[in-house]
Amino acid sequence: MTHSKETQTYPSRKFCVAPMLDWTDRHCRYFHRLISQHALLYTEMVTTGALIHGDHHRFLQFNAAEKPVAFQLGGSNPRELAICAKMIEDYGYNEVNLNVGCPSDRVQNGRFGACLMAEPELVAACVAAMAQAVSIPVTVKSRIGIDERDSYEELAHFISAIADAGCKTFIIHARKAWLSGLSPKQNRDIPPLRYDVVYQIKQDFPQLEIILNGGVLTLDQAEEVLQHVDGVMVGREAYHNPYLLAEVDRRFYGESEAPRSREMIMERLIPYIQEQLDRKDGVRLNSITRHILGLFHGEPGARGWRRHLSENVCKPGADINVLLNALQTRERG
Repeated sequence: MTHSKETQTYPSRKFCVAPMLDWTDRHCRYFHRLISQHALLYTEMVTTGALIHGDHHRFLQFNAAEKPVAFQLGGSNPRELAICAKMIEDYGYNEVNLNVGCPSDRVQNGRFGACLMAEPELVAACVAAMAQAVSIPVTVKSRIGIDERDSYEELAHFISAIADAGCKTFIIHARKAWLSGLSPKQNRDIPPLRYDVVYQIKQDFPQLEIILNGGVLTLDQAEEVLQHVDGVMVGREAYHNPYLLAEVDRRFYGESEAPRSREMIMERLIPYIQEQLDRKDGVRLNSITRHILGLFHGEPGARGWRRHLSENVCKPGADINVLLNALQTRERG
């Protein structure tokens, strides 16, 4: 765990792993970092209220090995966002990202997430306050529109207003969001992908860094997207098939070394898991192993690996031996 202020470096957003609620916690990010040294990792979204009124250390702590890592905030009060952005910078994160894309009812009731796309001037005020409070980049993650407010002109106005407030990087999920009538899960699948809209934003705002999010399932797809924008963000596919990240460093960052094998990744992860289990506030084994079920996706023995972990990690006294036995089960096929 780190809690130190240090000289910040600006992260490369050429390839990012999306913030995913209940998924991209610190254990998941540590695991992903063992696979790719360069991909920019994002935290789960945390609200300003949780940081200001809750146990902020629990939300902000992370391992220095996870870097570069960005923190995603949810909120709409400029003063509170500025306070939280400063906390985030002080903890050593490389970027603070404002969530203007999540369409869930809970998020809307708190007046943050995708509903804020209807209030570009408020978002601009939030970004300006955050940018004044910190020296790390302040970025915004949004949709291409909401409900019937999905014209290109409205999106361009939104981007322009926030850019004028000091935001130079926009992560755009290339789908609109329906604020009512669809669940968050449906909002990730049902509204059609419109890469052309995001590509047009990059053409019309060439001075801005534009990152495309949504529907990217392969590195070949990512390479195609990068012909049109500055970066790509991958979400669920990177979680369910994490070894997808193994070729990221060579293909997008010019790394010459061969990627680590799945077995090498586990060799490095096991001491971390043991360390976490040994802590006074030790985590449950399942809190970490749930993130690695897909490591052997598509490989011989993958089903046995998943089954052994799923059936044994929650048993009383479950320890690192469950993981070692799962590896043996996989090798036996």
